[in-house]
Amino acid sequence: MPLQHYKKRLKTSFFIALCFFATSCGSPTVPNALLSLIERGSIKVGTLYGAATYYNGAEGPQGFEYELLAGFSDYLGVTLDLYPFYSYDAMLEQLAEGNLDIVATGDAVTDALLMRFTYGPAYQTVAQHLVYRAGTTRPRELDSLVDPVVAVSGSSQAQLLAVLNGSSESLLVTTEDSDAEELLQKVATGDIAYTLADSNRLALQRRRHPNLAVGLTVREEMPMAWALNPELDDSIKAAIIEYFGTVHQSGWFTVLEEKYFGHIRQFDYVDSRAFNQSAESLLKDYKSMFQQYAGDLDWRLLAAMSYQESHWDPDAISRTGVRGLMMLTMDTANDWDVEDRTDAEQSIRGGSRYFASLLGRIPARIGDPDRTWMAMAAYNLGLGHLEDARILTERQGGNPDLWVDVKQRLPQLRQKKYYRTTRYGYARGDEALQYVDNIRRYYDSLLWLDEQGRI
Repeated sequence: MPLQHYKKRLKTSFFIALCFFATSCGSPTVPNALLSLIERGSIKVGTLYGAATYYNGAEGPQGFEYELLAGFSDYLGVTLDLYPFYSYDAMLEQLAEGNLDIVATGDAVTDALLMRFTYGPAYQTVAQHLVYRAGTTRPRELDSLVDPVVAVSGSSQAQLLAVLNGSSESLLVTTEDSDAEELLQKVATGDIAYTLADSNRLALQRRRHPNLAVGLTVREEMPMAWALNPELDDSIKAAIIEYFGTVHQSGWFTVLEEKYFGHIRQFDYVDSRAFNQSAESLLKDYKSMFQQYAGDLDWRLLAAMSYQESHWDPDAISRTGVRGLMMLTMDTANDWDVEDRTDAEQSIRGGSRYFASLLGRIPARIGDPDRTWMAMAAYNLGLGHLEDARILTERQGGNPDLWVDVKQRLPQLRQKKYYRTTRYGYARGDEALQYVDNIRRYYDSLLWLDEQGRI
């Protein structure tokens, strides 16, 4: 992904806007919170640990909120001083006392919070779902619950339930000892009966725990936004508004949202459960081979591709005659010296080398992860058809180097009005799109299962 290109555009837009904040580029006549922040050279931000917010991954700090915040600090030209908290209340207290400039909880904004703090623009909306364990009685009304709903103290879920609690004092139990992701895990394992979770966190956790089910939706739409100290002037808020306007206009926000949430919006309980079971029972037979032949690739990504291709069945065969763990055609097998496509080791070796060759043929200017997703699509439908989709993307005003734009044109490859204008003609592009999304979900699951020592 050409992130540096976006950052240059963001900085240019910011310095233009800053002239307005600074009274036509001169000194402001009253104290200005934004200029004080810039003079300090850093922005102090509170956040929470979590898959949807901030965590330290294998390649350093990651998370949807973290990347948005890092983009904002670059936009301002200052250092990001990030302070992860374990408690909502402690974090918000630090904001109220002026020790933080911004709080980014990755959580929804409630009416109670709007009365206490100033907020920037809403950049996402989430639903709030009552979550229970599949296989138990589905809850259809809050009033009919026998067991309490457990929520994190200070969270939007706890605040929402407190309002809905009414005369039923047993509806809500709050905790400081578990975060929202842990509560979802406890529902999955049967340690607690219910929790309330937003749609983002639930989507992320369902890949790990497919038996999480939605009983009812307590609130359809709630905004997500960054909180600011209401005692300060509106200059930082104005900069946040400008920043989000710029990242939406440039397309970077869409790219970021696709990276974290684009492949998990749809959920298949049966498929997710079957995958996790297979990963714990079948993968051990082939793990060492994936590791041996992965080369510069992550072996878990290669394993996820293999599951999508064959469900780790070395004797698998499709209706078109492709065979083996990596589902190689006869021509591809010959190209990569695979004599027996049903031999697991040969198939993995040939498939990994073929995929690596596709990665090498994607234009060098395309960065990861877009490069990887495009190579996957090419593995499924061919490099020529991928190039057709990229050309359609450019014709229609999209960016042919961004997966989020190209994926929208893949289904057009089976529509006559589009494929008649392409070099390679008809292709089942919608299947390639589903193919990539499935692998991304499997890959996420394998990362988590590996971290848990379960594969």
